[in-house]
Amino acid sequence: MSGELPSANQKAASKAQSEADRSGVGKQKAKQFQSDADRAAVPKHGL
Repeated sequence: MSGELPSANQKAASKAQSEADRSGVGKQKAKQFQSDADRAAVPKHGL
């Protein structure tokens, strides 16, 4: 996760990723959710 305080979207994505890793179901969808949440959290000006 990026940033000091993860957004609600990042927390939800992390939870979905954990559940997908445990169950083996929806791994690709969870990975994409995680990617999108992390990308949205990157400041527009900065990195």
